[in-house]
Amino acid sequence: MSDDPEVVEPGETTAEEEDQEKRPDGLDLARSLTRATANMPAPKASPKRRRKSPGLSPGSTTRRGAVSGARPDDRDPQLIDSVVSRMVDDHGWDTSLRVHGVMARWPDIVGEEIADHTTPESYADGKLSVRTDSTAWATQLKLLAPTLVKRLNEELGHGTVLVIEVLGPHLPTWKKGPRGLRDGRGPRDTYG
Repeated sequence: MSDDPEVVEPGETTAEEEDQEKRPDGLDLARSLTRATANMPAPKASPKRRRKSPGLSPGSTTRRGAVSGARPDDRDPQLIDSVVSRMVDDHGWDTSLRVHGVMARWPDIVGEEIADHTTPESYADGKLSVRTDSTAWATQLKLLAPTLVKRLNEELGHGTVLVIEVLGPHLPTWKKGPRGLRDGRGPRDTYG
């Protein structure tokens, strides 16, 4: 071999260029593969049973089968407010949540003085049960019941609270032991 570079006449190719012409690059290889497969028939797909995946839209069978569009759908991330609101509407919890909200804000609705002596206990079918800490406050609350019903219905919506059931204080029971009289008068000298 000589150290002199090979002199190439115009129109002639060197050995390296011939090698490169024989070796296709990535693009040439892809083109030749595309031409070769374009004339081949498509392979037959074997019939498979499609299983429904949980959490997909009613019409789709696979995640790839579900078409995503530019508009929002159920698969998009949702704000917690809209999800909770939809859940409350679906389950019919609206009235129950409003009533429990009123029970939490009881002092603001009835006033501090009444709230110090009364506690809302339960709500069912339009009847709100309120427990008082003394019999005097039970009597007072029975007199204030129509006003309280009106005020509560302003907060909750018309017709939500129909009746306020006033419960007196929890009194001690005098029944002790496994045996007792059914219609007995209880202790005789306790209340005077």
